Order: sequence, then structure tokens, then C-alpha cells
Amino acid sequence: MDRRKIQQMWKQYDTILHIDEAAGVEFWYARELMILFGYERWENFNRAVCRAMDSCRTSGMEVSNHFREVTKMVKLGSGARRAVRDYMLTRYACYLIAQNGDSNKEEIAFAQSYFAVQTRKQELVEERIELMERRAARGRLKESEKRLSQNIYERGIDDAGFGRIRSKGDMALFGGYSTQEMKKRLGVKETRPLADFLPTLTIAAKNLATEMTNYNVEEKDLRGEMAITGEHIQNNSSVRDMLGQRGIKPEDLPPSEDIKRLERRVRVQEKKMAQRAEQLPKIHNNENGQ
Repeated sequence: MDRRKIQQMWKQYDTILHIDEAAGVEFWYARELMILFGYERWENFNRAVCRAMDSCRTSGMEVSNHFREVTKMVKLGSGARRAVRDYMLTRYACYLIAQNGDSNKEEIAFAQSYFAVQTRKQELVEERIELMERRAARGRLKESEKRLSQNIYERGIDDAGFGRIRSKGDMALFGGYSTQEMKKRLGVKETRPLADFLPTLTIAAKNLATEMTNYNVEEKDLRGEMAITGEHIQNNSSVRDMLGQRGIKPEDLPPSEDIKRLERRVRVQEKKMAQRAEQLPKIHNNENGQ
């Protein structure tokens, strides 16, 4: 997600932010939040809210401190007004709702980061979104490599053969550098996967080449280590050529921070967020019927 998109979404969320001046607490209304989360029907969003309430309860938090049902009056097309159910939500409640959504959707990925960062600094949201995108890319690569492993195993190739095929693919992608040589080049320990230290772009490049290999192995029913190795080399070379046309050499890109370390840092931040979560202000007499 680019910076301009993040800025645009940030403004949209700030527009519907409410502050209880007396308590100094930020809160949001579910019906205003629904569209920004990418939901069109209240019934579907309400189910996500209910799941978030369950998560809140499971974590040992008092649900009513973060989710409060209220009644609001809305205008109908005829000009008449009718009462509808809504919720006041704390930042923590909004985060839990986002956590129950599909983080592959831009709206949900942004929401998860926006509500997780309590200091309200855009650069921290950008950093967290970048981590989520990298983690998602890493997950897709794991799945495509798992599928490739299954494909070649079904064609009589063992784990050692899979390792050789993947290594030859890496050499094609990284301009002749083997997986082990790339680990040394990037300062990665021998026991750690190279992909845990690659930038999102390189992970995505490896995934694209692997998906192309999977497709052709299945479509053409390729068999034998030599045939599948040739296919994988060709696909990685094609991806490298595409990157080269844009002036990008994968072997020259700097390493990214260990994705496992980043994930641990996020987990710690989430625990702190739950501990420091602000609670909804006391109920005011005029709260219903807003």
C-alpha cells in the first residue's frame, strides 16, 4: 500500500473519530466504521462485531468497557426517522473487529495497523502495514513451495531433489548466487530460511516463479528432476529478466529485518495495547437517540 493511499485512509478514519471531551476518550460508531472496513451490509458487519466481543471476553476484558450498544435515529428516504442499533467502540474494540477480518483486504490491513498504533503516528502505521504485507507475501511463498514439494514428490522426487530444484531456481533468480551464497551475502545464519530476511519484492518474485513452475508441472504433467529443474530455472530467469527491465537486481537488494523478530515485536505491542486500552466513558443521559 503506497503512502498516498495510507494518507487518504488515515483522513477518512480521522473524519469519523469522536472524542468524549470530559473523559478524554476516543471512540468510533460501528455504522460509520462499517464502510471503511469494506462492508456493505450491516448484518455482515454486526457478525464481525459479535466475534470481536467474543475475542474481548476470551482475553479477560470487560466487553461493556469497549463495546456499548446504542440507539441512533436515521432519516429514511421518505423523510421519516427510525431507530437503528449501533455500537460505540473503543480503539481496542475496533482493533479486535479488524483482527476478525481478512487482512488480505487493504481496508482490513490498514484498520489493523491504524487501531494498533496508539501514538497516532502515520509512520508507525506505514511500518506495520509493510510488515503485514511482507508477512502475507512470506505466507504465500510457503504455500507455493509446499505445493511444489507435493507436486514433485508425487512424481517420484525426494526431499533432497526438491532442495536441489529450489536451489537451482535461486541461482537463476539471484544472478548465479546459490541459496547459501545469498545467506552469506545478507548475513543470514545457516540454519535460518533465506526468505525470512528478504524484502517483500524478492519474496513476491520467488513466489511468482514458484507458482509458474507449479502451474506448468501440473498442466504439462512434467516428470523427472531434470525436466522440473529446467522449468524452475526458466521461470526464475524470466522473473529476473522482468525485474532487470526495471533496473532491479534481487541479489543487490538489502536484507530486511528478521521477520520472526518483527512478529515477536508486534505480539508484545498487542499485549501492551490490551493492558493500556482506554475504556468507554460513563453513560450520558443523552447518549441514546443521537
